[in-house]
Amino acid sequence: MASNKVREESVAIVKEGKKTKSTVREYIEAILMALVLALFIRTFIVQAFKIPSGSMIPTLVIGDHILVNKLSYGVRIPFWDNYLVEFRKPERGDVVVFIFPEDRSKDFIKRVIALGGDIVEIRDKKIYINNQPVNDPHGHFEGDDPLGGGLHLRDDYGPRRVPENQLFVMGDNRDRSYDSRFWGFVDLKDVKGKAFLIYWSWDGSDRWVRWERIGDLIY
Repeated sequence: MASNKVREESVAIVKEGKKTKSTVREYIEAILMALVLALFIRTFIVQAFKIPSGSMIPTLVIGDHILVNKLSYGVRIPFWDNYLVEFRKPERGDVVVFIFPEDRSKDFIKRVIALGGDIVEIRDKKIYINNQPVNDPHGHFEGDDPLGGGLHLRDDYGPRRVPENQLFVMGDNRDRSYDSRFWGFVDLKDVKGKAFLIYWSWDGSDRWVRWERIGDLIY
């Protein structure tokens, strides 16, 4: 009887050990799957960004946290320059995130103003595309930034033709945006996606939550 009891206790200990190892393995597998899924979503579907400057005021303000749809224009493989599958091209008015041409370690966000083949011109802050004035409901003008460090107002530009497969972009805060007027065009292959939602927003000075902005769609 004593030997049977010892044997039963030994079996119970072995089973308990196996159960513990199985539970740990399940946790590890769950964490790894979550990390892989998060990486997949970030790479191919949706990526989060934080707005650090006022160049897109009033559409986006400092402290906004936004989501960018990386499937808006197609499916691209990481580290490739071209889309694997292209759904469509950016359109005028889209708010896009792209690799900054002057420093490819940075991402910029601006609004598409003109497409490849368009002739873009700015006369006294008024935008003309192919010599026709365009409706500009997103344009916001604050005047020169006194702390702009030499980034002065650009009321006039062009006319210049946008090269094929490139974009002319501007910030909505037209007087205080460092954009295509200064550094040129954006290559379509450098567009990461289209901004579509503000999912969080902090007031930059007091860290108060801007509840009224959370959930706003980006147009």
